[in-house]
Amino acid sequence: MTAQNSATLPKTIAVKSPVGRGTVLASLGVLAFSLTFPATAWGLESFGPWSLVALRSVLAAVIAGAFLLARRVPLPAREHWAGLAVVAAGVVVGFPLLTTLALTTSTTSHAAVVVGLLPLTTAALSALRTGARPSRAFWAAAVAGAVVVLGFTLAQSGGSLSAGDAYLFASLLVCAAGYTEGGRLARTLPGWQVIGWALVLCLPLTLAGSALGLAYEPVHLSAHGLAGLVWAAAGSTFLGLYVWYRGMAEIGAPRASQLQLAQPLLTLVWSVALLGEHLTPAAPAAACAVLVCIAVTQRVK
Repeated sequence: MTAQNSATLPKTIAVKSPVGRGTVLASLGVLAFSLTFPATAWGLESFGPWSLVALRSVLAAVIAGAFLLARRVPLPAREHWAGLAVVAAGVVVGFPLLTTLALTTSTTSHAAVVVGLLPLTTAALSALRTGARPSRAFWAAAVAGAVVVLGFTLAQSGGSLSAGDAYLFASLLVCAAGYTEGGRLARTLPGWQVIGWALVLCLPLTLAGSALGLAYEPVHLSAHGLAGLVWAAAGSTFLGLYVWYRGMAEIGAPRASQLQLAQPLLTLVWSVALLGEHLTPAAPAAACAVLVCIAVTQRVK
């Protein structure tokens, strides 16, 4: 509050430090997320999609549970469990499963452009969740971004949506719901506890899923496959979401969404550097167009 600044900390720079720290944390989250699709593609070299998603969630839950036990964190209050269930359904299970299924038929560069629409989807869902009323310019930019992604998808898929595209568009909705609810919870709970409890909440389901997946899907262990699994679990699912929620709680969802502008472009770079994919001119062009649309929404709210 400004009253605190003027009364007790005149001309202090300390007020700005949380913003700087929050920006760094959210940026680290974006960097971690940008590697998720390449890591998933590597993981699919060794595991089936269902096994990979379940195993990454189990490993991430073990890491999260160890942190929660080591810090002797008490159980969340009863009023937080519904929100944690939304985070678990959207971020821990829904988004990883849908995007992994999509990557069995789509390239990471294609998926990166489609999922580049996530900040717009999150902003729109957040507005509905909080009862905010963004301006017409905001909605115009959001619709423009959606049209760009839909046009790119149709052009890349021969004029019709493929099953992989359907998975990707569905993943936007479930992940946006998880981000919105997680961002709300992170105002009262530390960000790492939000994702930690969501992972632990899903542990019985993901353990059962791992057992079934490994029983019915072939496993061909390789260095790439194991590295992809470890990064998807420790880097993207736990560490990435930990720093993302913590950063978003400190600097706010709008400013964090601006940082996420770089995520699709970073993923395009990783898809070439790590996977050797060849980009069509439409991929970076569409990613940049979506970036512009997202930037507009952040300035006209």
